Amino acid sequence: MHLYRNGVEMSRWSGGFTLIELLVTMAILAILLAIGVPSYQSITTSTRMTAEINGLVAHLQYARSTAIKEGQDVTVGTGGGNNWEGGWSVTDASGTVLKQQQAFQGGDTLAANLAAITYDRNGFTANATTLTLHDTANTVAFRKCVVVSLVGQLTLNKQGACP
Repeated sequence: MHLYRNGVEMSRWSGGFTLIELLVTMAILAILLAIGVPSYQSITTSTRMTAEINGLVAHLQYARSTAIKEGQDVTVGTGGGNNWEGGWSVTDASGTVLKQQQAFQGGDTLAANLAAITYDRNGFTANATTLTLHDTANTVAFRKCVVVSLVGQLTLNKQGACP
């Protein structure tokens, strides 16, 4: 059987989607989004926090090596207070800023029991401390810590294994 409209033969299937096909496609898309979005958020949080803690470790290592190389005290410290998420700077004994870290953008918190870590000419510190990084939801799985010993050694603990 052939259908004609305005003198032109039309096939039975005009190439569009049926309502059932559209609903099935949308249901599959909704399922994929429900699975994928939380995984994506988890990956972005983990990546952001890894970058933040790596920046801290890099500045601490730089400060220690500079103190040893230059034979003078080098300090890594916040502008004030024990909350490091507002940024920190690396300064030498004369107060010259050698490096600086801007504030965190993701709402994460980085706390320690002191506002500055000073390395002497031997690379030692006067106070051992632990700096703990938390995500905005304070999820234990994302928590990361940097432990600074009296001899200046850095230990990075990941996945919530903080002292």
